[in-house]
Amino acid sequence: MMNHVSRRNILRLGAATAVLPWLPSLAAQAANAEDPITGAALAGAGALSPFKLSDVSLGPGVFARKRELILNFARGYDERRYLNVFRANAGLQPLAGVVPLPAGGWEGLDGEANGNLRRHFTGHHMSMLAQAYAGTGEEVFGTKLRNLVASLHECRGALSVEPAIRTTGGRLSGTAVDIARGSYMYGQLPAGSVDGLTAMTFAAWVRPTAAANWARIFDFGNDTRTYAFLAQRDGAGLPRFAITRNFAGGEQTIVGAAPLPVNEWSHVAVTLDGRTGTLYVNGKQAGQNTALTLTPALLGSLANVWLGRSQYNDPNFAGAYQDVNIWQSALTAAQVAELAAARASDTSAGNGDVVSLACGETGGSVLADASGKGRNATVRRTWGLPSHPGYLAAYPETQFVELESRTSPDYFRVWAPYYTAHKILKGLLDAYTATSEPKALDLASGLCDWMHFRLSKLTPAVRQRMWGIFSSGEYGGIVEAILETHGHTGKPEHLELAKYFDLDSLIDACAQNKDVLAGLHANQHIPIFTGLVLMYNTTGEERYLTAARNFWSMVVPTRMFSIGGTSQGEFWKERDRIAATLNATDAESCCAYNMLKLSRELFFKDRNPAYMDYYERALFNQVLGSKQDRESAELPLATYFIGLQPGAVRDFTPKQGTTCCEGTGLESATKYQDSVYFTAGGGNALYVNLYIPSTLRWAAKNITVTQATSFPFEQKTALKIEGSGRFELRLRVPAWATAGFTVRVNGAPAEATATPGTYLSLARTWKTGDTVDVDMPFTLRAERTLDDPSVQTLMYGPVHLVARDARTGLLPFGLYGTARLNGDLAPALRPVAGKPLHFTLAGVELAPFLEGTEDAFHSYFRRAEPSVVFGGVDSGVANPVRANQTTLLDDVWQAAPFANKPSLLRRVTQVTNTWVSEGPLSRADADRIYAAAQRAAFSSARG
Repeated sequence: MMNHVSRRNILRLGAATAVLPWLPSLAAQAANAEDPITGAALAGAGALSPFKLSDVSLGPGVFARKRELILNFARGYDERRYLNVFRANAGLQPLAGVVPLPAGGWEGLDGEANGNLRRHFTGHHMSMLAQAYAGTGEEVFGTKLRNLVASLHECRGALSVEPAIRTTGGRLSGTAVDIARGSYMYGQLPAGSVDGLTAMTFAAWVRPTAAANWARIFDFGNDTRTYAFLAQRDGAGLPRFAITRNFAGGEQTIVGAAPLPVNEWSHVAVTLDGRTGTLYVNGKQAGQNTALTLTPALLGSLANVWLGRSQYNDPNFAGAYQDVNIWQSALTAAQVAELAAARASDTSAGNGDVVSLACGETGGSVLADASGKGRNATVRRTWGLPSHPGYLAAYPETQFVELESRTSPDYFRVWAPYYTAHKILKGLLDAYTATSEPKALDLASGLCDWMHFRLSKLTPAVRQRMWGIFSSGEYGGIVEAILETHGHTGKPEHLELAKYFDLDSLIDACAQNKDVLAGLHANQHIPIFTGLVLMYNTTGEERYLTAARNFWSMVVPTRMFSIGGTSQGEFWKERDRIAATLNATDAESCCAYNMLKLSRELFFKDRNPAYMDYYERALFNQVLGSKQDRESAELPLATYFIGLQPGAVRDFTPKQGTTCCEGTGLESATKYQDSVYFTAGGGNALYVNLYIPSTLRWAAKNITVTQATSFPFEQKTALKIEGSGRFELRLRVPAWATAGFTVRVNGAPAEATATPGTYLSLARTWKTGDTVDVDMPFTLRAERTLDDPSVQTLMYGPVHLVARDARTGLLPFGLYGTARLNGDLAPALRPVAGKPLHFTLAGVELAPFLEGTEDAFHSYFRRAEPSVVFGGVDSGVANPVRANQTTLLDDVWQAAPFANKPSLLRRVTQVTNTWVSEGPLSRADADRIYAAAQRAAFSSARG
């Protein structure tokens, strides 16, 4: 099969490898992978297909242990905790006995940026449950999924009708009207209800359920210029009355002395009488202004006469109302005191003569007026009804509406609404796949119908502008989810919808291999390219696939950290800048999750082993290392950023456990097994991509393959076949396997050549009891950063080793002095007894990054080779350094592996002659270097 990494990239990366000899050999793989399997065999191999999660079970090992931590979280976590905000938005009663989510984070109503991203995490949680159900078959996960789907279906139905009055126990006899937090409900009195009032009294019993600054008990006005309001709390947390006809700067105010308590009834009243305005709380004066010049009459005709809603973009009042009255006179202090002890109708003031709402209704949407004026209040949503009955979210449609006219980001106004829609949509699709619950597909199809309804009305130019806005226009992997929906429904409008998300400026640039990534938000854009591969599969449009292939090479290795992650502070910097970006906010975990998905899809198309080598690196390092190795019933304990600066400490509890990265952490841990095995050619071939203990039940062939290993804690694996049939077993030979990849079938050496960065094929008729044993010795290599060759990182086989040390400067390490002829630097390490993959180097403990600990660590170090040493023999000559920070020893070992010592000596001669001719090295020093290499003895182990 044609290799699709461009020749231009191959030559560029090849040149980089010549300068940076320990760079991962992705370029070499690409160059050698014109036919990375075997030419003729691949040409007729047929399409690659994954196995279902239920077909592959994990065996004992690090993946199973990490997964069990998340499964325990999923088993115990009350999924209903996500639902009450959906229910509030839909005007439904909350589910009783449900513990609210913690304040803050991204999921709550009081979360970051006004909670504008709330319930994205619900989708992640559904996907986790669906994958857990598929992977384990435990009914607890299926039950939780069905509960979520049923309640979300109820919410969608309620969103499409006008909200009904909800009740709670009143302060006085009977019931009160309850306005749930997050419902966006308010009471609307007829326009003009308070027009002409030269004096006024407003009085009501209120019970706030949230301490929301600037939430209005009432607000009578037309806009942000002209209004009169009573807020339960101002910026200082105190009740405040204000009246103005010249915006906020012209407000005349009365401020209370103490906050209104939350979840307690308070009686509030405001009287206006000439120049005097008085605020009362529980019948007692709380504040007064004797210099007022404004009255409601002076504000003119007021159209917006609201209970619980602001003329500004302030939160709605959340809580209960009872006995709301307005009089066209200022009641006396004694009369207000009476109101604080009884219904208005039972006091000397009587019912309000402007408006009188008992608020005792138990249904419908109308609060009856007993003033005799017929000024009934109607309970409404601030945003009305959805534009289409398929709408489902935990917040109003307003974010989607506003995005259509936005030209710049402001996540306090619009925070990635289509991103949240994607998470919910994918969660529903995963729920349908796992449970076959028809309501899940109905919800998913309806959500796509609603998106098509909205987006089809927009011009292409508007959509392009939307998708180009940072954060506000982010839409995640929505194209992938829409195409999955289309696969179920076959609706042509769903395929059309997927095309609406084309971001042409990015697609076209990448299709032309123009690197425009600098300054872009990484995780906003990575999932776009996975969608493009799938769009190519559906439409055959070449630019989609070309853009995705080119994009991948713009990230790997040019913007890739040693753990496989990418991004700094969520954004991409200029290419080839790694050392300069080592920071506390590196490697957003979602980026690795999405790069794995893209690499997987590209491998399905191209079968370039470089994609699977990257997959292994990111999975075994960033993904495993992003999950803390301990239990929690409340939090996923997964990283957001992974700081890679010296002395970094991983933060496993960002944002109260509800960020995007914690969500993808839930998903990653329940699908570790999804890429261990693929099949091709209608069952004619089985790919073994990853060396993870697992059992494959290949139903189509009636064959079971069991892989027994503790890899990467051991450097081998063993496959055992049950069943019989002919197929080609294709084993990935990792690019790092330069010290050998030995395969034995039923104990006999396989007649096949293993080349690092390819697949080795074993074609035969297999039978029960057949075994395949693979040995793949690890070597230690130091990979240089692209912008500073002296800043390096250690890889031991597929495992990234980090130095556990709290110092905050780059640690100096030397490695060449004991290097083996094959270039293996491992002799510099000393194993730690009883701790696999733990070593010491220069007195510092090295450990695998995959261990999810809170130890301070160094992912990168400063290479320090002050003198020329071979095999422990010191020449006594300083190791000369070029301006680009490469050294004489780098030039020597760049040519490894050496077949034997004479080969090394020839290389030493060649390199020292060059350095002598260039001037930094004398002939006498060159001779001393040669003599040291000649005296050196090299270990024969692993070469």
